[in-house]
Amino acid sequence: MAEPWLSLIGLGEDGLNGLSPASRDALDAAEIVFGGPRHLGLAGAGDRGREWPVPFSVEPVLALRGRSVAVLASGDPFWFGAGGSLSRHLAADEWRAFPAPSCFSLAAARLGWKLEEVLCLGLHAAPFERLTPVLHEGARLLCTLRDGDAAAELATWLTDQGFGASRLTICEALGGPRERLRNIDAAGFDLAEVASPTLAAIEAMGAPGLSRASGLPDEMFQSDGQITKRPVRALTLSALAPRPGQHLWDLGAGSGSISVEFCLAAPGATATALETRADRAVNIHANAQAFGLDHRIAVVEGRAPEALEDLSDPDTVFVGGGATEEMLTALWERMPKGARLVMNAVTLETEALLIRWSEAYGGHLLRADLSEAGPLGSMRGWTRARPMMQWTVTR
Repeated sequence: MAEPWLSLIGLGEDGLNGLSPASRDALDAAEIVFGGPRHLGLAGAGDRGREWPVPFSVEPVLALRGRSVAVLASGDPFWFGAGGSLSRHLAADEWRAFPAPSCFSLAAARLGWKLEEVLCLGLHAAPFERLTPVLHEGARLLCTLRDGDAAAELATWLTDQGFGASRLTICEALGGPRERLRNIDAAGFDLAEVASPTLAAIEAMGAPGLSRASGLPDEMFQSDGQITKRPVRALTLSALAPRPGQHLWDLGAGSGSISVEFCLAAPGATATALETRADRAVNIHANAQAFGLDHRIAVVEGRAPEALEDLSDPDTVFVGGGATEEMLTALWERMPKGARLVMNAVTLETEALLIRWSEAYGGHLLRADLSEAGPLGSMRGWTRARPMMQWTVTR
């Protein structure tokens, strides 16, 4: 077999001194060396050095296929590094990797934390809201940060979310001569001159975090009132049965609450929220961002079935109401075999449609009559919601 043309070399803050002999040999043999300015300086790349383009792209590396190229990454190239971005474009015999201890491993070793019990997140190029689904009382997290200034910003964000009592360990330049670890509570953050590269270790305290049960409070969602209410949403999520990595079509998404809870329920689950009104699409965007899911929920302005043609196939489809015979027929033909469909109806016309289709295609029909206690004069009584019929079927 031909020698791989690309070497992915993990580099620490100790520079060349921390490289293994094999890593050093691969670096010395490279005609061209890619990396960030800090990496190129630590490795002494000199005239061979090429800085990553801004915005980041792997195309300059791929354009040199066949030449001897090295890529420098912090620690392990496949742990929030460039390795994954590059390898998806390469055959297995085109590259070899020389990992070094990641900043997560170094931080866990300094703190005495069991790495398998810690959640590791890359927040150097992602919003703090990515923490929202995983923060809870007692959680331990290791998070890479954009730079030293981001440490104070993270502390402020945690405090605003009710986690001001959280204990932070700000780790600076781990593994090198500038290494420093400092402890402080989020609410009292006053550290100055935080050096890069920066990692924050979080021991979360002060708030319970998000419930893992379906049916979050309606007040947590930005909405104009068009929202699947909490009890019905819980029934709907149960029927949708989210599983890891599945993709949902949320048709007539309203506030996007179904998309949000679908993605929260299963690791790697994604959603396309289809909404005809621009103002409601704004709410969906806001809710996806607030729950740290804007990278997993795509918002499409349009109407079914016309807007479905160019979408990637779903594993699950939710229709909240207002379906017609023509729309349902087109949707059924567009859905792949094995996809799950859940439809809710509150009008007699849509109920009649679901009954006809359930007779033709089977599935499960559910009718729910819900009432909530409310004021009735000087006392209380039951306020009934409109009855809801739900049809669940597999294509």
